[in-house]
Amino acid sequence: MDMTAVLDDVTMPTYRRWPVEFLSGEGAWLRDTSGDRYLDLMAGIAVASVGHCHPKVTAAISSQAASLVHVSNLFLTRPQAELAGGLADMTGGMKAFFGNSGAEAVECAIKLARRWGGSRRTIVAAEKGFHGRTLGALAATGQLDKQEPFEPLPLGFEHVPYDDIPALEAALDDEVCAVILEVIQGEAGVLVPQSGYLTEVRRLCIEAGVLLILDEIQTGLGRTGRLFAYEHEGVAPDILCLGKALAGGLPMGACLARPEIADAFQLGDHGSTFGGGPVPSSAAIAVLEVIDEEGLCERAKVAGERLMKGLEAIAPHGSVVRGMGAMIGLELPDGGARSVVEACLERKVLVNDIGDKVVRFVPPLVISDDEIDHGLGKLEEVFDAI
Repeated sequence: MDMTAVLDDVTMPTYRRWPVEFLSGEGAWLRDTSGDRYLDLMAGIAVASVGHCHPKVTAAISSQAASLVHVSNLFLTRPQAELAGGLADMTGGMKAFFGNSGAEAVECAIKLARRWGGSRRTIVAAEKGFHGRTLGALAATGQLDKQEPFEPLPLGFEHVPYDDIPALEAALDDEVCAVILEVIQGEAGVLVPQSGYLTEVRRLCIEAGVLLILDEIQTGLGRTGRLFAYEHEGVAPDILCLGKALAGGLPMGACLARPEIADAFQLGDHGSTFGGGPVPSSAAIAVLEVIDEEGLCERAKVAGERLMKGLEAIAPHGSVVRGMGAMIGLELPDGGARSVVEACLERKVLVNDIGDKVVRFVPPLVISDDEIDHGLGKLEEVFDAI
């Protein structure tokens, strides 16, 4: 049965799917319906950070699902309490709200910032930034091509160039309640700001009396070589958005905030039917334990350095390799990123294109040196054929 045709007939045309159906995964590998194995260098777009079907995560999911799958958030569940407590320990005591995705974490952050800000309602975001596809998160997203088909969007957002301190400073007037930024702009092509940028952003927010919201949906939980990417500059946000890797592949997002900010919410201000349910919370607890026990922050740093150096050695002349830890973008001088992805797929290696010029690499953090070298060998074949 041609599953691509089936999906095209019965689902909305929002994805351009590759004609491969996967049945199973383990570590950095996926297996398709023909039994072929694929090296996964995109991890479901930075989701499978602890690898596919990590035994500890799957055991946590199975055990919890066998006892309790769902109750309303009007009642207590131990997995949610334990997860919130663990995240509080990691973030200096932040309080959590759980949803089902990174976009929902951003929506919560927007509402919380405005609730805290009172009459101050404007949120400053960055051009080229990406925060999600729900209407509020899309309004914060600084990409007109994604916004225009769905206008009018919610009001109260202003965009300034990324990595531009003077532009940000000029935007912080008396109407602003918060600044929202990605620490690294992932969907814009893995754009890493200059050293000290985040420190200066933090300073400006403090001086202006506005909140700093950091979107670490893609960069968080070890991806860049630290638990959170903001730690590279020794700063901390007022509100933190997490998603993607948090529950090991199950849908989960979290909005974390300093207690005095979080307490601006009142009963009934926000909610989620499924957010923080027992099964995804149990999975997330296991993910955090695996990151700690297996030293995946350090592994991300080491693996990322190996992959970056390898890419620099084999990429076409004039290419730019950039990133941090195991979050890497390869910008091709003459475009053709989609062709590279197609050629990699033919060689059973999964990578992701961003626009015409950038190929993105966000492999599972458990990837071994031999697996990285295997992927680089296949990529070299692709580049030699260009």
